[in-house]
Amino acid sequence: MTNGIYLLSGSNIGDRMANLAGAVDLIEKEAGTVVAQSQLYETEAWGIEKQPLFLNQVIEIATDLNPHLLLHHLLDIEKKMGRERVIKWGERLIDLDILYYGNTVIEEPELKIPHPYISQRRFTLIPLCELAPLLVHPVLKKNQLELLNDCPDPLKVKIYNT
Repeated sequence: MTNGIYLLSGSNIGDRMANLAGAVDLIEKEAGTVVAQSQLYETEAWGIEKQPLFLNQVIEIATDLNPHLLLHHLLDIEKKMGRERVIKWGERLIDLDILYYGNTVIEEPELKIPHPYISQRRFTLIPLCELAPLLVHPVLKKNQLELLNDCPDPLKVKIYNT
């Protein structure tokens, strides 16, 4: 089983907490073992900013699935939960992204690992730093704390208190 796989989960439509919890349950059932979860963070939308606030969470998993199969399962989970892809970076019920798959580097049209926007998004880096602050980006050769320190993203990210 491969571990050191980090996923980002996000929701800004409906019951955001229930959406993230439901995604974790389905990931456990269909994609791998959940090893760790960050706290929930409420974040402003990135890309298209005029939309409801997101709840985001980083999840570490261990899985027997290769990166392509993992992506397939995550897209299937999104679909089962009711996600409809309408506008890139638009509102969404659930969004599941592979951030890291160990030290694997994949650069293909349908799959890019590490996720290409990690270093540009505080809503990704802050929960990543909670779980793996010294994890080194295999391409940029900086750890998550260094990436966060250099991150140009001005959007607010705060711990979500229920």
